[in-house]
Amino acid sequence: MAAKQVLLFGAAGQLGHELSLRLQTAGYAVTALSRQQLDFSDLPAVREQVRQCQPRWIINAAAYTAVDKAEQEVQPAQTLNADLPALLAEEAKRLGSALLHYSTDYVFNGRASRPYLETDATDPVSVYGRSKRDGELGIKASGARHLVLRTSWVVGAHGQNFLKTMLRLAAERDSLRVVADQTGVPTSADWLAGISLLAMQQSDQHGLQGLFHATPVGQTNWHAYAQYLLAQATELGWRLKVASQDVQPISTAEYPLPAARPAYGLLDSHALASHLGQAWPPWQEGVDKVLHQLRPTA
Repeated sequence: MAAKQVLLFGAAGQLGHELSLRLQTAGYAVTALSRQQLDFSDLPAVREQVRQCQPRWIINAAAYTAVDKAEQEVQPAQTLNADLPALLAEEAKRLGSALLHYSTDYVFNGRASRPYLETDATDPVSVYGRSKRDGELGIKASGARHLVLRTSWVVGAHGQNFLKTMLRLAAERDSLRVVADQTGVPTSADWLAGISLLAMQQSDQHGLQGLFHATPVGQTNWHAYAQYLLAQATELGWRLKVASQDVQPISTAEYPLPAARPAYGLLDSHALASHLGQAWPPWQEGVDKVLHQLRPTA
């Protein structure tokens, strides 16, 4: 039997990198594209690529993720986060294929008092959040078979993220101040890639489709997350100037940024866990794995 053809957009990102590895290991025939190979904002070129490849699955791990910059670059954010997934869904529908796409807790306003469900109304508070919400709506309107996985605070050994920034700053500076009033869940890119493949298999075999939340168990805030990272890194051999207990908590108001952030971004992921028959791991497990992968060798 011929391997299932998958067309992956955003292969150079931290999630795209892990997806590419997982897909190849699982025996899929993968065409993995980065922005260096194809300008994802060139929608006619993207459409032509899809039609040439004729994949069974289209996976969109590409996105405009510069949250603050998006407040000024509204159209580039809209093109990558809304127009691109809508086009991919349209092409998936035309081909009789399926689309896997990723969204974010930023589609919510962050004023909830319990984890958000897939059925809760969206109300983004930033250009980035609105563009991601519009991407979800475009996919749903297409009528294509699709999986949209909302996640948060993605972290991996490949690419840039909060974990790497904290380790770098803690090695360079004498003190760190980190926001303590934004709640969320760090999500391992490797874990999310694995869950994605399981969801694809459930879709092919049992018709699973729709929008689902996908984050590990637990919760934290940026300040507590930074403290955890530095404590674990110190044990693993990093030479840091800032100790875990010396990271200073500050409020969002003390660290103003162009784009508003949801203060509460917890996503209830029970629905997907139930469909896949999986026990979700604590978020620390994925973070620890990344730290071990990045562990100093000297």
